[in-house]
Amino acid sequence: MGLLTNVFHSDKKEESVVLVDIGASSVAGAYAHYAEGAPPVLLYAARVPVAVRPSEAPEDAMLRALQSLGEVLIREGAPALARAAGSGHISAVLVSIDSPWQTTAVHIEHFEEGEPFIFTKSAVTEKLKGVNTAIPGKTLTDEGIIGTTLNGYETTNPYGRVAHRASAVILSSFIDTNIAASVRSALQAVYHTRRVLPVAGSSLRYQAMRQAFPHEREALILDATGPLTSIALLRHGLFVAVVEVADTGGAWVDGVTKELAGLAKNYPLPRTLFLLAREQEAAAFQKAFATVKFGDLWLSDAPPKIIAVLASHLSALVRQAAESSPDLPLLLMALYWRYRAPD
Repeated sequence: MGLLTNVFHSDKKEESVVLVDIGASSVAGAYAHYAEGAPPVLLYAARVPVAVRPSEAPEDAMLRALQSLGEVLIREGAPALARAAGSGHISAVLVSIDSPWQTTAVHIEHFEEGEPFIFTKSAVTEKLKGVNTAIPGKTLTDEGIIGTTLNGYETTNPYGRVAHRASAVILSSFIDTNIAASVRSALQAVYHTRRVLPVAGSSLRYQAMRQAFPHEREALILDATGPLTSIALLRHGLFVAVVEVADTGGAWVDGVTKELAGLAKNYPLPRTLFLLAREQEAAAFQKAFATVKFGDLWLSDAPPKIIAVLASHLSALVRQAAESSPDLPLLLMALYWRYRAPD
């Protein structure tokens, strides 16, 4: 597994972090406590709906909901943190921002020289500096290697090895610049900290899923946690493609099927499909899949194995102490910080 550029990492043996999940239909927040050698604990969690008023821009409605969430987190969550952790101090605020305000892309960089060479981290860093991934109006929030191959073979520990040729799979995540600035400003007003750290939601959940299901190396991750669905394709343990399902006027299955058909033109589709959805909606999504003619996509009448990811799948990795019902996006955020917390 490659490591993303480390910008969040803390060497503390114990810390508390605020997790904020931002989507077009709702915003959520939680206090997570981390202690060395133990799974993270969600001490308090809350979710606030985004109600768009007539003639109001969606981002204005989201920011108003975020302000309400901040008030709840301070009024109810902060005392819960102090009681459980013995202190109300937080190390950082991690913010996951979803569509329509985030974009995630994958590209491959190739390394080849006339003579055998030693593959080094500095070489990769220099290569990335020369790559223009800028998107107008978007801010790059995280970028790094999620997989490498040396001499045609996938390698988990590539640095320092001799190679004739190498390639690195790069995951880049972007957030709308104005939204990132507005969200950071709103949360800094609540917590008076400069460590408000945004990350694209689809990138975060993909990385958390790799930790939750490390042995699933060939899979599709269908992320339907928000109003806009995305599909990520994993091949040989690598994130090779991500597509978003266009709004098809309520015909969700048609949109998903169309995007899967597009992926199938370039890659054989894995037979495992992970469904990320809120638990109250997961059954409806699975029922919708019963109408799909899988034979046209998988060249087989046997349907793929569809696994609706539940909070119970993460119970050994993240502990829920909050009185509210488990919230899958927040649990995945807590898992992300534990394993991927950047440097």
